[in-house]
Amino acid sequence: MGPCFRRHDGEGVGAFVGLNVETARRALAARLKSAAIDSSELDARMLLGATLGLDLTGMITAAGRTLTESEAAKLESFARRRLAGEPVARILGQKEFWGLPLKLSAATLVPRPDTETVVEFALDIVRADGALRKPLRIADLGTGTGAILLALLSELPSATGIGTDISTDALQTARDNALALGLGERATFIACDYASGLTDRFDLIVSNPPYIPSADIADLAIEVREHDPLAALDGGDDGLNTYRALIPQAAGLLAPGGALVVESGIGQSGAIEALMTAAGLVSAGPPRADLAGIPRAVAGRKMPR
Repeated sequence: MGPCFRRHDGEGVGAFVGLNVETARRALAARLKSAAIDSSELDARMLLGATLGLDLTGMITAAGRTLTESEAAKLESFARRRLAGEPVARILGQKEFWGLPLKLSAATLVPRPDTETVVEFALDIVRADGALRKPLRIADLGTGTGAILLALLSELPSATGIGTDISTDALQTARDNALALGLGERATFIACDYASGLTDRFDLIVSNPPYIPSADIADLAIEVREHDPLAALDGGDDGLNTYRALIPQAAGLLAPGGALVVESGIGQSGAIEALMTAAGLVSAGPPRADLAGIPRAVAGRKMPR
């Protein structure tokens, strides 16, 4: 009897056995689409590429090659994890942010494009001050993967920075990312609750704190609520608990003329601005909107003496 392949409709571990690269990509995209995953085409390309160790050009070149049994099994494993709600970044163990590949861990959020708004706002402030090449001191409070800090260091060649996090696992992930990006000599990581362990003065402080109201956690997408760490999401009853602690801490650590830039949840920018004002900071400009038009980054400055 000749080889007997399983059905290609997603049933069983052999769904991709006997398929070539292009057919496997289409089959995976169809399975993801049938599960109402909006990013089905992109997810299929990324998962297949990771399975084969190929970029998009490589997959096009290899379109007619038949998957090996081990490749088919690996792709099936990836497919089942994605269909169960695990985000692609978690499956692959890394996520690109600001053009930088960042390793993830269970203790870190998956960096999101919205957070790049914080980086953009911070760089605009530095640029307006004519300080792009000055030896700035940066602090990233609740650094997670190190995403915001490392993005800023990649753009500010004379800057150094400190990332803080209460999770030692997150800090190790951030250290690994800094080393992998060649930024290890300019980045230091400290275990503490936001700014509680810092005493230096900083020219720029940034943060993406937890800001989801506790009652809203259950309504988040499965990719977030079941795979991102709860401590990095839950901002208390109104989502602002961390800002109430973080903003006064940060204001006390800013050098004269220094800036604090934080990420904001939907509808929170006005309350965050009020907290900055109460801490003695002045507005650094209107809140910066993300690509969806949502005010996403809020900035305040410490007045020069």
